[in-house]
Amino acid sequence: MSQTSEASPDGAAHDPAAEVVDLCRELIRIDTSNFGDDTGPGERKAAEYAAGLLDEVGIEPRLYEAQSGRTSLVARWGGGDGRPPLLVHGHLDVVPAAAEDWQVDPFSGEVQDGFVWGRGAVDMKDFDAMLLSVVRARARGDRAPQREIVICLTADEEAGGHQGAEFLIEQHRDELADCTEAVGEVGGFSATVRGQRIYLIEAAEKGMAWMRLTARGRAGHGSMINPDNAVTRLAGAVARIGAHEWPVRLTPTMEVLLATVADIAGTEATPDNAESLIEEFGSAARMLGAVIRNTANPTQLGAGYKVNVIPTEATAHIDGRFLPGYEDEFFDTLRALAGDGIELDFLSHQQPWETPYDGDLVAAMTRSLLAEDPGAVVAPYTMSGGTDAKHFNKLGMRSYGFAPLRLPADLDFTALFHGVDERVPVDALEFGARVFDRFLDQI
Repeated sequence: MSQTSEASPDGAAHDPAAEVVDLCRELIRIDTSNFGDDTGPGERKAAEYAAGLLDEVGIEPRLYEAQSGRTSLVARWGGGDGRPPLLVHGHLDVVPAAAEDWQVDPFSGEVQDGFVWGRGAVDMKDFDAMLLSVVRARARGDRAPQREIVICLTADEEAGGHQGAEFLIEQHRDELADCTEAVGEVGGFSATVRGQRIYLIEAAEKGMAWMRLTARGRAGHGSMINPDNAVTRLAGAVARIGAHEWPVRLTPTMEVLLATVADIAGTEATPDNAESLIEEFGSAARMLGAVIRNTANPTQLGAGYKVNVIPTEATAHIDGRFLPGYEDEFFDTLRALAGDGIELDFLSHQQPWETPYDGDLVAAMTRSLLAEDPGAVVAPYTMSGGTDAKHFNKLGMRSYGFAPLRLPADLDFTALFHGVDERVPVDALEFGARVFDRFLDQI
């Protein structure tokens, strides 16, 4: 079943997917690379482009900047039934891309082999394009949703959201404070288990601890015995952390997902078979395997300035992610693994969240997906990475990831996030726009 066109009140055809491919391509062509150090181009050009698209159909956008060029957009639309608004959020920045590694220019927005290619195609200019295409089609046809929605396109999500979502809730809280629920990225996409499509709604997210470990010792000549070597002490800590096997821990969200998979596989879900059930997801197990346990991955090392000089200090960076309800266990274990003489400080420390998978909003997401793909199954999952929902949850919102995509069973979708040759199927974009259009009718 699809909703590619129907009559709007003024007699014009209503096609929520009409612009989605072109808008996605145009957004990709606007380089918004976020290097995490304010050296990139910023998000202003993309925010101004989106603002123009909304203004063209009578929706008034407002632009906010944490600093010059780091621009976020907020707009309100629809409503009138007295319910609190729904926040619909996406981000405008992307991680950098090295053009020499790609088959196509990562900022070309090229259409090839049925895909839109480019940095941001799945993270997350695809959803920005879906949202803008749907809103513009509905606004032209005088089909504003009965519940007010707050459209929010943010800066800086790829570096923790400090100059985007966090800036908005701290400096412009009045724009968002009346929202009680939110939908955003990394949910609503399909995975295939034993021939059955499952649409995964993000209902939880691991906490984030980007940490710096520092070891200090006594400087000296590299030819001499030195038992107080900072590099040796740090290397031991990094090796222990990197090799640690974190135990399986099942949160309520993942218990539901694993029970769904177990039903398809003709078995029952238990902590003992959790890993084998995750393997049913094929390539998606790369991400889902990380949300049945805490993780801590060493990512950077630094020490010294000359080969024959033992340095005073050595540092390492760790990307730690911890499950809702398991923060204390994570940090107790990490400190024990690091051992004595290692200082730990945070580059970014953000809490996990988990929203109960129930209520009218979940029902609306489920109905809109099944209307377009009647034979599918819908279930919640926990996200291994971080999104702006971490910040919006500070305002007490119930949050979900819902950027719907119907994907080929053989597409290694999770590898495309921050990966080389990032791309999204054209028909998945069009499918997502139709689903999101249905969703706005039901919220």
